[in-house]
Amino acid sequence: MINKIAASVAEALAGVKDGATVLIGGFGTAGIPGELIDGLIEQGARDLTVVNNNAGNADQGLAALLKTGCVRKIICSFPRQVDSWVFDELYRAGRIELELVPQGNLAERIRAAGAGIGAFFCPTAFGTELAKGKETREIDGRQYVLEYPIHGDVALIKAEAGDRWGNLVYRKSARNFGPVMATAARHTVATVFELKELGELDPEAIVTPGIYVSRIVKIPRVATQAGGFRKAA
Repeated sequence: MINKIAASVAEALAGVKDGATVLIGGFGTAGIPGELIDGLIEQGARDLTVVNNNAGNADQGLAALLKTGCVRKIICSFPRQVDSWVFDELYRAGRIELELVPQGNLAERIRAAGAGIGAFFCPTAFGTELAKGKETREIDGRQYVLEYPIHGDVALIKAEAGDRWGNLVYRKSARNFGPVMATAARHTVATVFELKELGELDPEAIVTPGIYVSRIVKIPRVATQAGGFRKAA
């Protein structure tokens, strides 16, 4: 019987190894899998390459992971914002490597990994420092830059609900990078707020089919500072 439900976050993350490339969902704080990030910190894997839209906020979540010193490199689109002081300090001290990728390219490079595409040409970044050292080609009178897929050893994502087969649905903007990251990793772990019986999820509404998911973990809803679930007034 297929049952991908893990008893705990620790159980779901037990196989993450040193040197792994970890795809972490989230757009800012929307859909960030905080419980899985905390679990990864406790698990202790080091020398990690992390792929995310940004480089952490304040001292929680991804920023807390960076602060442990276990991340060797980060691949992201927005490394600096008003509360990215953890990344700023590490980068200025030469303690973390940055690969800056335009947001559309980031999403497409991850999607390409999941789709089995070896590489693709994209006009974004042509003529800029981000294209330095990369192959370029003129196609139909326009200049393009060759980009390669971003594969992950593990993807950590946050969903709204799932079933024991690993089928997932998301809540609004918390969906963001989760679906493409799930397809691009060898091992995908998702947290869910609700566990559904088989057949309860409408097949037409399932965003991430269970074939892309290795383990799911049920977590409680908690109050947030901005949007999402809140305690009653």
